[in-house]
Amino acid sequence: MDPVPGTATFAMPAAAYDGFMGRYSTMLAVPFADFAGIRPGVRALDVGCGPGALTAELARRLGAASVAGCDPSPHFLAACRERNPGVDLRAGSAEQVPFDAAGFDAVLAQLMLHFVGDPERAAAEFIRVARPGAVLAACVWDLGGDMQLLRSFWDAALSIDPDAPAEARGLRFGRQGEIAGWLADAGLADVTEATLSVTSEYTDFDEVWATMLAGVGPAGSYCAALPPEPRQALRAAWFAGLGRPSGSLTLRASAWAARAVLPGEPPG
Repeated sequence: MDPVPGTATFAMPAAAYDGFMGRYSTMLAVPFADFAGIRPGVRALDVGCGPGALTAELARRLGAASVAGCDPSPHFLAACRERNPGVDLRAGSAEQVPFDAAGFDAVLAQLMLHFVGDPERAAAEFIRVARPGAVLAACVWDLGGDMQLLRSFWDAALSIDPDAPAEARGLRFGRQGEIAGWLADAGLADVTEATLSVTSEYTDFDEVWATMLAGVGPAGSYCAALPPEPRQALRAAWFAGLGRPSGSLTLRASAWAARAVLPGEPPG
């Protein structure tokens, strides 16, 4: 069963994700790892690792033997294994993390909380697999604000289709304070919130449009499923909403991030 609307739209080859969102998540992994305080000597878990954007950054900083990850998508997990040899990667979800208790100094989740069916159970699992003093951190796109690719797309969709999916109006954890509140509600202390920003370059609007046609994520799935005429109307509305760019363009993407510390002596 698809726990959250849109989750099944990530069940596809990793290459499709790379062109659509991977171009952002790879860059986001650097400031997110900085924000989480990832440093040599810790053991880190990437929950919802996907094709491995954050996994690769963790392995670069810590060495593959000090990194683990899990994801429910077989396609994404296979790609992550291929790209990150030596990392302990297992099939599993945020609500059922497939690792033993108290095994990690950092438990991270990049761009996946939107699609967790039971966030409270996920928080309990993050805490279970963390050691005393460990850092727990998560981030998601600011869908109501400065995630320009998705916000401009959904604004265009709503302009031609008032009945566009719920994702057009935002998802849980996509607003300021929501991730921090999730951590605090789980009983964690020292909760800190930040905004992380990256950009992506496109040769032209045709490249932007092509990324949606692969059908990745809720936005891509919605676009690819439209009949030809409304799809062309959406393309025209989106092009206009982005200012009718005549050449290359840069799109901004901001994410809400929050971190907390598990009570106890810190690692190391």
